[in-house]
Amino acid sequence: MMLEPQQARADEALLQLGKRLRADGYRFTCVTPATHGRNNARAGAERATTLRDVFGWSRPFAPSLLSADELRQLQQAQLLTEAEGLLRSKVRFASLDELLLVHSAYPTEASDAVFFGPDSYRFAQVIHDHLQRRHTRVQHAVDIGCGSGVGALLIARAAQHAQVSAVDINPLALRYTAINAALAGVSNLSVEPSDVLEGITGTFDLIVANPPYMLDAGQRTYRHGGGSLGAELSLRIVEQACERLSAHGSLLLYTGVAIIDGRDALLEAVRLRLAGPQWSWSYREIDPDVFGEQLDEAGYERVERIAAVALTVTRNG
Repeated sequence: MMLEPQQARADEALLQLGKRLRADGYRFTCVTPATHGRNNARAGAERATTLRDVFGWSRPFAPSLLSADELRQLQQAQLLTEAEGLLRSKVRFASLDELLLVHSAYPTEASDAVFFGPDSYRFAQVIHDHLQRRHTRVQHAVDIGCGSGVGALLIARAAQHAQVSAVDINPLALRYTAINAALAGVSNLSVEPSDVLEGITGTFDLIVANPPYMLDAGQRTYRHGGGSLGAELSLRIVEQACERLSAHGSLLLYTGVAIIDGRDALLEAVRLRLAGPQWSWSYREIDPDVFGEQLDEAGYERVERIAAVALTVTRNG
């Protein structure tokens, strides 16, 4: 993906900032928006006093809190806002094992926000578990809706001989994924714009996806899954990915499902789509109750819970 010179300079500044934070031992675990809001609402959290406050909790800070280099890098990356004499960073940095990943600041209200949170950690565990069990060599892999690039990065690091593609419809997600790959020292990963797999050629030994699965009134790219209750994109991914799996290739779909009267509509649709000897598949709940605050939103009046689920599909021969 080619960047304009100004964007390239901004992204290089952001990369250098990430390298500096990593060298300084910065670490931060991302939480849900609800937990984030509760932490920031506490007395004494009105402004940042540490780097974790600035780049993890997204709190306003005095310019003197950062070094001259860090301030200059944020300015060059065009990622500073100012209000009432204080500054705010437009990005956060999160830790995942040895990885440090840049993503959008809290609150993620922009339509092109790049999200990272508890779902990202669960998605990473699904991929890690699969790679530990897999016996065949991964040559070609793709992360659909890559966001900050978690899935693509984990595969690229585990299978350094593989060609790994990270695709997304959000240009900012592709930029952040490229920065995160450079920050991780990964060279076998490429980023490409794509709506699911449209315009991407070839077959894949491994396809992973952590799509948005909410019904979002603002239809933010990272959050809105489409359909009546956010499942439309997950079903599209199953349909398109299954057509693009190579022999013995696998799809790993981590997503969320709105459960109504104990019924999982995604599982019912998957049973129909994957009937027959061509497929081996498993489906399990990773967490029975996530993002409970969503149940207060319009459209969720009959939903009793939202479950995080993992679907693994393998093409038999």
